[in-house]
Amino acid sequence: MFEFYPQIKAVHILCVLLSGALFALRGAMVLAGRNGAAQWAPVRYLSYSIDTTLLTAALMLLTILPGALFANGWLATKMVLLVVYVVLATLALKRANSRRARAICFALALGTYLFMLGVARMHHPLGWLHG
Repeated sequence: MFEFYPQIKAVHILCVLLSGALFALRGAMVLAGRNGAAQWAPVRYLSYSIDTTLLTAALMLLTILPGALFANGWLATKMVLLVVYVVLATLALKRANSRRARAICFALALGTYLFMLGVARMHHPLGWLHG
């Protein structure tokens, strides 16, 4: 299965970018008062499809390199940040009670997403902050 590593990694990276872009679009719609459009079923299902493909590719990469999760501090950091991102994104899109709280959660979720990109790109737990 190792021979498919480059293709699986490419799918994973594409899905990361698509997922982030769709979240940014949906979050902007929620903040603009277009909550119905952000929660429209086809948009939600597209998001679910992208995120499922993203997770599947990630799990495939982990099976190719089984020791990677615990051997690399950056990958474990990315997994923790993923949980933080999902919680913040859920609050930003539908769970937070006020518009202000949604805006704060949206900004924090985008910041977490960008930090995850840095961790993945730099292969270091500090991501973009690593010299």
